[in-house]
Order: sequence, then structure tokens, then C-alpha cells
Amino acid sequence: MKIEQVQWTQADGWKPNVPGALNPEPQLVLVFGSPSALNDRAVLKTVQEAYPGACHFGCSTAGEICDTRVTDESLVVTAVHFEHTTIEAAHTEALDAGGSLDAGKRLAEAIPHKGLRHVFVLSDGLHVNGSELVRGLQAALPEDVPVTGGLSGDGDRFQETYVLWNGLPEVRRISAIGFYGSRLVIGHGSLGGWDAFGPERLVTRSRGHVLYELDGKSALSLYRSYLGVHAAGLPATGLLFPLSLRVGGSKGGLVRTILSIDEEAQSMTFAGDIPEGAYARLMKANFDRLIDGAVGAARSSFEGLGSAPAELAVLISCVGRKLVLRQRIEEEVEGVREVLGAQAMLAGFYSYGEISPFAPTAKCELHNQTMTITTFAER
Repeated sequence: MKIEQVQWTQADGWKPNVPGALNPEPQLVLVFGSPSALNDRAVLKTVQEAYPGACHFGCSTAGEICDTRVTDESLVVTAVHFEHTTIEAAHTEALDAGGSLDAGKRLAEAIPHKGLRHVFVLSDGLHVNGSELVRGLQAALPEDVPVTGGLSGDGDRFQETYVLWNGLPEVRRISAIGFYGSRLVIGHGSLGGWDAFGPERLVTRSRGHVLYELDGKSALSLYRSYLGVHAAGLPATGLLFPLSLRVGGSKGGLVRTILSIDEEAQSMTFAGDIPEGAYARLMKANFDRLIDGAVGAARSSFEGLGSAPAELAVLISCVGRKLVLRQRIEEEVEGVREVLGAQAMLAGFYSYGEISPFAPTAKCELHNQTMTITTFAER
């Protein structure tokens, strides 16, 4: 595997060089950038002309990861030449959250299944129910094929997100890459690091990923009472106080982040399902545990490679973690570097949702507020 990574900013242009130095030519070009950077067609044209034969795959972000640096308003381009691996790309539209299950099925059916080792997916971040998208993918993929990926971002604005297709940013889009090859090994890991507080409450009314009532009371009113002075900044401040969900008799839970609120309906829309009958509890940040969560995700993804050292690691971390950690944000990426080693190329972004199994033997889920890592190596 040979890799080239470059970064563009309005102030400094391309660093360390203009893209296109990788030889032999790459099959895959990962492009993660702010919405404004992705909409700079001159910049994207440079990338397209540098790698004319590659699949250009990426999305808009809430922050870009380039090596151990975390930046905003930039474009990070990571070109990858696989020596023993082939890829296939597919895409579909994300018309609305209600069609997410079918969209996942369509996407999975569009990827050839023979010899398929792994699927990496990038989705619109605002008009998709990530839980249903994952269910659709799993329903139509072979059982032994893991899925990782994430939902695109738009900083803390929550206005419009993009996914690249044919090298150009498009709205309401879901894209996926299928990886093939007996010499390819892939690891994955996903962990959070938030602390629960307050009482556990029963979800008494919800529909899909829209929450109306907790313990028979307005969910939005209850949420506001806990947030206090932070309530005025909803939905953005909701990233600082996600919900932990416990379904059935499970001891652990999934974490869900707010995408929007509806004052008239007194409801909150989340990135994934909030099922009736589940138990919800608010969470708040623990700085050290957030960083420990990133390190734990790195260890899990590294162990999935067996004896092979990681050559490429795609990091997808939640925008809520970025808002909490602030100036300490690069500590979680530096922790990943310490685990994976200096030889691994790190690329990724801050997202509106992360897609990964929690453990190698677990089923794939949509997560919020986690660091999710997918590592690649050829042996």
C-alpha cells in the first residue's frame, strides 16, 4: 500500500505539495473537507486532475483530521494505491429519513458481493435515520461483511451536508466503497467516554428517530430543564449533553445526539432511532475518559489486524467530542497515533454519527459521540 496525503487551506494553499505525486496511481482518493472547501470547484478540479483514474470518495465535515492535526475550513486529501486490493463504489439518494432502510438495501445490493471483505459508507448527515440505514445495509449484505463509516457534517451549523460522487459534492447522497482481496486485513473499533447523570427515564412516545415524551412528559421541556443556561443554544448545545439509550434488558446503551428540535411539536430529532420502551439518560463530558475512549477504539482496531501493522487508519469522531474537548481535541488523535504507530497514515473527520460494530463479534450500529476507527493493511 502506498499513500500520499496533502491538505489545502485558503490561507496556505496546498501543503506539503500539490496533489499528484503518488506513483503508481491510486485507486482510492479520500476527500474530507468543510462545506466551503468542497464548494470551491477550482480546488476540487485540482484533485480530480491529479488523480484522474481514481474513485474520489469523501464528504463534508465538522472538522478535518490530517495526521495528528485537527483543522477547520480545510480540505484533506489522502490518495491510496492498493497493491493487492480492488474496490467497487456505489451510491444512492437519501430523499428523507423515512426511506433510510430502503436506501441502505439499495446501496448494499449495488455492491458486488462475491469476494467482498468490507464496506465503508458515507452518508448525508441531516436527512437520514442512521439506524435504519445500517439495518438496510445489513439486511442486504452477507452476514460476515462488516460495515463502518459515518454521517457527513456541517460544523455546528446543521444546515446542509455533502457526500462526494463522481468527484463532486452532492446533497442527500449516500455512497459506499466495497473492498476485495484475500491479502487485505481490516480492523475496527468504536468507543465513547461520557458520564451519565440524572435519573433514567422511559421513552413513552417516539416515532423512528423523533422523540416526543419521556415518562409521559414533553421530552423537549425535560431536556431544557436539565440544560439550564445551555438550553438557549439548542440544537447545537445538545451536542454537549447526548442521550444514553438502554433497550430491553441490556446493561450498556447506545448514545444519541440531537440534530434538530421542533417547538410546535415539542419534539427532538436524533441521528438514530429512539424506540418506545427504551430507557434514556442524559450524559455529560468527562475529558480524560473521552481521550481514553479514542485510545480504546484504536486498540480494538489494531487488534483486528492481527500481526499486520496498520498502514491506513480512517478516524471518524463526533462533532460533540470536538466541542467539548476544544483546545484538547488533538489529544484524542495523538492517543490513536501512539497505539497504531508512526507508520500508519491517519485521515478522517468529525461527524454527525459514526457507523461501526462496538466489538469484532458485535453487529454494526449507528453511534453518536464516539471515536470510530477503521484500520487497513495488506500482507
